[in-house]
Amino acid sequence: MPRTTPPRPVDVTAHFPELAPLARTAVRLHPRVGAPGASDSSIGGPLLWPAREPWPTCPEHGGPWQHGIAPEDARLRRRILAEAWSRPREEGADLLSGEERATVDRISKDSQIPQDGQVPMVAVAQLYAADVPDLPCPDGADLLQLLWCPFDHDEDYLPRTELRWRTAADVTDPLDAAPQPSVIGDDDYLPEPCVLHPEKVTEFPAPHELSKELAERIQEWEDQHDICYQYDLGVAPGCKVGGHAPWSFSDPFPMVCSECGSDVRPLLTIDGSEWDGGSGSWRPVEDADYTGLHFLGPANATQLDIGRSYSMQLYVCTASYGHPHVQNMQ
Repeated sequence: MPRTTPPRPVDVTAHFPELAPLARTAVRLHPRVGAPGASDSSIGGPLLWPAREPWPTCPEHGGPWQHGIAPEDARLRRRILAEAWSRPREEGADLLSGEERATVDRISKDSQIPQDGQVPMVAVAQLYAADVPDLPCPDGADLLQLLWCPFDHDEDYLPRTELRWRTAADVTDPLDAAPQPSVIGDDDYLPEPCVLHPEKVTEFPAPHELSKELAERIQEWEDQHDICYQYDLGVAPGCKVGGHAPWSFSDPFPMVCSECGSDVRPLLTIDGSEWDGGSGSWRPVEDADYTGLHFLGPANATQLDIGRSYSMQLYVCTASYGHPHVQNMQ
């Protein structure tokens, strides 16, 4: 089923024409729980990977052991909690049975788990150009893949990421099963398999990127019309390709390619939630009837969590796709 973003509450360019030249197209990915295969665009699904190409590992996390939890235990904890929250219970009754509580408590305590060699990276996203309109790719490539280390890295409190562009038709001997880590930092970086429903939308810059004069005029207009530019009219929430950077808790700062100093542009945003209480106007029409718990619903299908419910952006060099990408959290 496709996902359709409702029209914006107002046409902001009718009130502020100077925003029109700043509009950008983004592609909302709308991940929903499913069973994607290697030939599908997905988050958390298998990657189309050449059998002879080494699977990426994290050089900073290697054996013989790591502190963390086993991926299968992380998924078990999710299942137990989801089932517990979905079943009826009397007021004041415990959410979990004694057996469930013991299992969740055991899993929630980091353990010293053997890890033979460096930790294999986790498959996070796979995007086919045929599925995702205007997917940025080097000449000849038609597939973008994202992997990351399932542990925080001290320098930016984000997972270490790796991007791969490839030509799908060149993968004639695909890998049957990818290596899996025996231990992860926690389940925040372990995506549930999701199929995608890409949709093009129009975005405008976050208020942090506007001139002070324009931002102040928009704020005065907001106060008079009971609307929020940042959450209703500017940058779309959720996982997406392209668009504008979702500046939130920090002001914009210059980001350039570490290799050549060229500008970088937004490539991909990974967000644990597709909408929340503040950005509910972006909730797709097809999900309007969902009345269950928010954290178990379609908005949180990937079960990812970046920082304290923030998002991670990946940027690529405007001069060369071969240069190192830049990542940031907002």
